[in-house]
Amino acid sequence: MLSTRAVGLGPSLRQATFTTESHPPQKALEILNQQRLKRPSSPHFTIYQPQLTWIGSIFNRVTGGALSALLYGFSLAYLVAPGTFDSASIIGFVSGLPEGLKYAGKALLALPFTFHAFNGVRHLLWDTGKFMTVKGAYSTGYAVLGATAAGTAYLTFFA
Repeated sequence: MLSTRAVGLGPSLRQATFTTESHPPQKALEILNQQRLKRPSSPHFTIYQPQLTWIGSIFNRVTGGALSALLYGFSLAYLVAPGTFDSASIIGFVSGLPEGLKYAGKALLALPFTFHAFNGVRHLLWDTGKFMTVKGAYSTGYAVLGATAAGTAYLTFFA
């Protein structure tokens, strides 16, 4: 059933006309579900401006997971194939790699290690009640990024 209504919007505004249509409950539910499919899930992180605080938090979780996976993976590989994954075998394998690949591998291992270590110190400082303001969170965040860059460079090229 179609019906048309005119609605007054006030003395200075014109009348608006719209049409409504009656549907059985099942059809109304189908229309509602179709409308819901077009909406983004809420809250959706893409509507927010990236901030150092939540990027650091996500990266801390990713680096922790990656370091754990690497440790447990190497430990299990050592248990399953002890002659293949012992120190002498790994040193022999790495010594045969090109220099550029060695540095890339060292940087790939040093970056998550240094970030997770320095960010862990930052969290320990927060546990003592220090740097709990927005300014403190950002200053320690930038300090962690700087220390990560310096630590990664040191471990990659000098260690």
